[in-house]
Amino acid sequence: QVHVEESGGGLVQPGDPLTLSCAASGRSISSFNNFAWHRQAPGAERKFVAQILRDGSSYYADSLKERVTISRDFAKNTLNLQIHNLQPEDTAVYYCKVDYGGHITWGQGTQVTVSL
Repeated sequence: QVHVEESGGGLVQPGDPLTLSCAASGRSISSFNNFAWHRQAPGAERKFVAQILRDGSSYYADSLKERVTISRDFAKNTLNLQIHNLQPEDTAVYYCKVDYGGHITWGQGTQVTVSL
């Protein structure tokens, strides 16, 4: 069974960068069909941020594609999300989602708060 755990969230100032990580256990990330980040702002629905497919293809939400980069670290079995120029509207809980062989697993999320 696959387990994923997010880390890297916290309180940051507007304009700062941040890197979030999603560590997977139970299976190699190279076998995941889809490895993605979503986020949920207070009072809002969970929304897609970025994903990377098994073949390495990556896709981004239109509103974020200029500021985020998704990548895999095979040595650490981890998915990373770099966010540049964070803004208060980026405040949300960021979730990692894995799709492997038709099974979907979500992490518990990591809180990112952007404020002065």
